[in-house]
Amino acid sequence: MSKHTVTSFDEELTHIDRLIRDMGDLAGSMVGAAIRSLVLSDNALAQRVISDDVIMDARQRELDDRAITLIGKRQPMAQDLRAVVGAICMAGDLERIGDLAKNIAKRVSAVGQSAAPIKLAHGIEGMSEMVLGQVRGVIELYSARDADGLKALRTDDEKIDVKYTAVFRELLTYMMEDPRNITTCTHLLFCAKNLERIGDHVTNIAENAYYVVTGEQLPVSRPKIDETTLSVLAQ
Repeated sequence: MSKHTVTSFDEELTHIDRLIRDMGDLAGSMVGAAIRSLVLSDNALAQRVISDDVIMDARQRELDDRAITLIGKRQPMAQDLRAVVGAICMAGDLERIGDLAKNIAKRVSAVGQSAAPIKLAHGIEGMSEMVLGQVRGVIELYSARDADGLKALRTDDEKIDVKYTAVFRELLTYMMEDPRNITTCTHLLFCAKNLERIGDHVTNIAENAYYVVTGEQLPVSRPKIDETTLSVLAQ
């Protein structure tokens, strides 16, 4: 980020940048806690995730307000304008990640009441590690202004899609083996889909961050194929 003769301008840009990092840290914390609460049937932890979403929303509103005020007051150009507009876009995706983590946490109570063994969630636990690594990684790469790293991370979304398909097939198998698993596995399928969507939002963040850093757009992303549909048809 370039330096300006008006110190307050730099301070405003730095504060917006800090808000993005804070939102990224909170998003990672919420995703990690949501999965732990699911695997451990920890309703108290799930409620904390749900409560944290209010903080996430407040931070997004603060960032939007500061960014719009800065644009109106300073009329930034070139790299500075990209940084501000990019921050607004990234904040929107981070807020959605918080919503998706909250959605996972809301299902903890229903899953915990089921008689089905919690081992059914192990596939999701593995998927969550991949997603969590991306959530934390994209903010680190943005903070470091690592364009090559952002480009590589965006490509890694394919691995999450593959893992989601594997989890989908695994849960479908559990449901067919024992009808008593159907309710729990249905909730877990929604949780897995939320994780896959979090991966999509990380991809959006990586694309916006890359544009902020380089001033160039990444090529149009590959078409996403829902292989779970093929899995159902193949049964």
